Amino acid sequence: MVTARDTRTADGRRDEDDSPRRADAERNIATILATALDLFGRNDNVSMADVARAAGLGRVTVYAHFPSRADLIDALVVHAISKAEQAMDDCLARSHGSADRALADLIDSTWQVLNHYRRLRAHATATLGAERLSRHHDPVRHRAEHLVARGQEEGVFRTDLPIDWMVTSLFSLIHTAADEVEAGKVTEDAAPSLLTSTLLAMLRPQSPAQ
Repeated sequence: MVTARDTRTADGRRDEDDSPRRADAERNIATILATALDLFGRNDNVSMADVARAAGLGRVTVYAHFPSRADLIDALVVHAISKAEQAMDDCLARSHGSADRALADLIDSTWQVLNHYRRLRAHATATLGAERLSRHHDPVRHRAEHLVARGQEEGVFRTDLPIDWMVTSLFSLIHTAADEVEAGKVTEDAAPSLLTSTLLAMLRPQSPAQ
């Protein structure tokens, strides 16, 4: 979240008059992000003017915090990723079983976060580009890599494929599930169990007969 600079007077004292301005700025930023997320989740084409109008703020105020539409979408992606990171960390902290059980719990607990932000991905890909969006996912990806590596050490995940490829496949399938929900081909409730079954089948060691 954007925070205002700590303004002080010439003798080093904090400028108390700046506190209300900081509070107003933080409220405006929170309002803009919440409003933009709602609009991007319901519409294919959203302008900065649309966001300002729906938020009940002037365009000057919106542009003061987010100089461009790309900056706003970037901030929304950062916000969404932080929610996913928190959900993953909370789930992994509660998990005391094997890595495959942890993965199943992870999918179940994080699906609601992913589903909530699924329409933002299309806007972000079109505006920011796939490479920039992928970099934003690095923290989440690193957590998944650690979990897969743990599963390999425990013997519950296959070791004949590179971890990077396995994690890439994992994320691709998750995004495909989100796209299928968006297209109405899979229900929101069915997606987590479908993902869990498919991903575990993909990651588990292959038997000699296979």
